[in-house]
Amino acid sequence: MSHAPRFLALLAVLAGAPFLVWPAWLNGYPLVFIDTVSYLLHTTVPEVPWDKTQAYGPFLHLFHWQRSLWAPVLVQGLIASHLIWLLQGAVRGRPHLGWHVLACAGVGLLTSAPWFLATLMPDALTGLLPICLYLLAFGRVTLGQTLWVGSLAVLAVAAHLSHLPVALALLALTLVLTWRPGPVLRAGLPVALAVLLLCTANAIAFGRFTPSPHGSAFLLARLQADGPAAALLRDRCPDAGWHLCAFTDRLPIDSDEFLWDETSPLNREADGSLRRMGGMRGAEEARAIIAETLAAYPAEVAAAALRNGLAQLGKMQVGDTLVPDHLAASARRAIEGHFPAEELAQFDTGAQMRGMLPGLAAPWLLPHLPVLLASLGGALWLGWRAARARDWPRAALLVFALGALAANAAAAGALSKPHDRYQARIVWLLPLAVGLAAMPRGRPLQ
Repeated sequence: MSHAPRFLALLAVLAGAPFLVWPAWLNGYPLVFIDTVSYLLHTTVPEVPWDKTQAYGPFLHLFHWQRSLWAPVLVQGLIASHLIWLLQGAVRGRPHLGWHVLACAGVGLLTSAPWFLATLMPDALTGLLPICLYLLAFGRVTLGQTLWVGSLAVLAVAAHLSHLPVALALLALTLVLTWRPGPVLRAGLPVALAVLLLCTANAIAFGRFTPSPHGSAFLLARLQADGPAAALLRDRCPDAGWHLCAFTDRLPIDSDEFLWDETSPLNREADGSLRRMGGMRGAEEARAIIAETLAAYPAEVAAAALRNGLAQLGKMQVGDTLVPDHLAASARRAIEGHFPAEELAQFDTGAQMRGMLPGLAAPWLLPHLPVLLASLGGALWLGWRAARARDWPRAALLVFALGALAANAAAAGALSKPHDRYQARIVWLLPLAVGLAAMPRGRPLQ
């Protein structure tokens, strides 16, 4: 907080938070997604999700206690507001209440940030992870703040597997920017702890000490959709004896269909009967197919990953998380079975569940693309100015934001099918970085 009185910091965080989660009030309830059900059932049934990490569900439960989902959303807003407060101090030398409220209001009203911070999904933490790593590597934070930000970084990395490659890319970028081990070690320690946490949790739940015991199913879905894995299966089958050898005539297919459709080769036996938990059961075979695919078609795999990453860069519209698709069978089921009746009533009357949220949100989404494009130009100009002035905190923040967007697109594009929400969840970081970099140096607080 850079010598700022604690009460001023508290006031700033409280004042900024509502701007960062206001879509929950527009909706009349916290926003959810089809995957939210897994994070709620993780600690209420309890039911360990095979296809997700085991960090975000306990985080939600720490605040909802099967009473209300409003508390976790408010906490996400407070966390984001506090990190922006610390980030302002790192960039300007001293945070200021007025500038903080302006930054939160700008991000909240002109970017995608609040639409994800108000959603009960790990996507709420995607844009916060680069802020945490920047503060640890470049920010002048106290010991207490380092422990706090480091703990948030552990949570953010562990909350979603796509966050790990983003974190690793940012650590590499930190080394390039500083050529010193200290910043890399400070930012890298939470990443290492998150990996240890993931491995330990998976060893307990699934008997495998690895960050992702079943992630191979997702990568195989991508590789067969792009073609290389489908070509390998045609080359190796039927001699390989793999389950998927019975379905080579149907491949490649869409990666989402391959993973989730009940009729997909992953979820059907050779005789056509249902193969329950096909992705989980097929993970070991997927690892073998992936290894052989990478060895046989390295250039094709690399080219497909590049195409997907570039495609992901261009997909960034908010919208696919606002619709009520599948919510009755997912999030509503979890709330109905494990929360008070009045909580279910609030959920049912929310605009999202009634299919009205996209229409309500539409006017608020119009500034996102123009602001992002303007921010891209602003980042180049402000970065040049900061470099000339040797203002390395500002220059590093702008490079960090651009690097985070590129790393996220590469990770999401290579490991999954490009979706708008994967990039929309983090693109708000660039306008925030540009806004902070454009602010004047801090003055002593009165």
